[in-house]
Amino acid sequence: MAMGSVKPLADRMRPRHLDEFIGQRHLLAPGKPLYQAIKLGRLHSMVFWGPPGTGKTTLARLVAHHADAEFTPISAVLAGVKEIREAVAAAKRRLAEQQQRTILFVDEAHRFNKSQQDAFLPHVEDGTVYFIGATTENPSFELNNALLSRSRVYPLRPLAEDELLVLLDRALTDTERGYGERQPDMAPEVRRWFCQAAAGDGRRLLNLLEITLDLLEPGERHITPELAREVLAGGSGRRFDKRGEDFYNQISALHKAVRGSAPDAALYWLCRMLDGGCDPLYLARRIVRIASEDIGNADPRALTLAVDAWDAQERLGSPEGELALAQAVVYLACAAKSNAVYRAYQAARADAEATGSLEVPLHLRNAPTGLMRQMGYGRHYRYAHDEPEAYAAGENYFPDGLAPRQYYHPVPRGLEIQIGEKLKRLKTLDRGASGDG
Repeated sequence: MAMGSVKPLADRMRPRHLDEFIGQRHLLAPGKPLYQAIKLGRLHSMVFWGPPGTGKTTLARLVAHHADAEFTPISAVLAGVKEIREAVAAAKRRLAEQQQRTILFVDEAHRFNKSQQDAFLPHVEDGTVYFIGATTENPSFELNNALLSRSRVYPLRPLAEDELLVLLDRALTDTERGYGERQPDMAPEVRRWFCQAAAGDGRRLLNLLEITLDLLEPGERHITPELAREVLAGGSGRRFDKRGEDFYNQISALHKAVRGSAPDAALYWLCRMLDGGCDPLYLARRIVRIASEDIGNADPRALTLAVDAWDAQERLGSPEGELALAQAVVYLACAAKSNAVYRAYQAARADAEATGSLEVPLHLRNAPTGLMRQMGYGRHYRYAHDEPEAYAAGENYFPDGLAPRQYYHPVPRGLEIQIGEKLKRLKTLDRGASGDG
């Protein structure tokens, strides 16, 4: 490497040919459809979807290189309709005068707004340009259906540790673009630390290496464990985006581990999210929701404990309050499970939305004034405490026009076993009151 080079290491080490590309074997192993298409220069519109540092932009450039196509990058943040039209006009001239195809590359495609997408969609359809988007977000949520239907989505995966080691060794030994002229020395254990800190992100790995080597004294080649620890302590490499898909995938994993009565896995996902910087109060709110949705009346203590954990987190803050969240998560995972209340709520809500504004029956209405009592409000209401077993057998509490129905079906687990037995007893009393018993 020329010592006067000002390009970052990650840019210098960018693969120049497909065979130099590291990772994504599920897409780029010989014989795979994408590998074959790139090798043969067969263009089609596509979206590369994956976490940072997995090679999305590099792969787009390699597609253009192997197809001998013009690579035209467009900023999803800065470019407006005017810039897109100019790029399309240039592509038309290039195709007419040089018979060269154009790839319109959009980085951070999830930030491409509707007017931007609409501006170039007709030109994708007529073959003037080929669209390649790179995104860290799920394209099915971020791109419109018209664009998605004309593109093929390729999911990219984080680089595995052995792939990161290959990338690290290449940067250390490459005499043209890497540090081969200096012959840096890194112990195998230190190399593993760097790869673990990169967390599947190749660009992050190379940035960490570049920072480390810039800290060495002139003429020094040995990267000591002490120096490595100092550099790698600068921040967590965990993939976590407070608004992105990783965030929702991890909270989904936590919820499903609790629902699945797996306390150890639930604890792991709780700690992953806390380690990634998730707001503990957000987790507290979700834990309360889980207590009602998945445990419910099978163990009502779960909701109390979840609310107490939320309160403890608010009172103590981090890290002390996080232990209360862990306690709640473990209890919820081990508790008897029931979604009977959740299902009953959903069914009742659907009826409430479908039936509109049915009036409250007269016998159930509040009657605080003489006029209301004269109009029949509260007349014939049966006060349950004055009835045998404190239950007004046969009474109807639904509005006229909505037949009585059962939303809540207790499950045969936990306290809901007893609740179910009580409801069966009350139904027996109802049948007796109506003469059906």
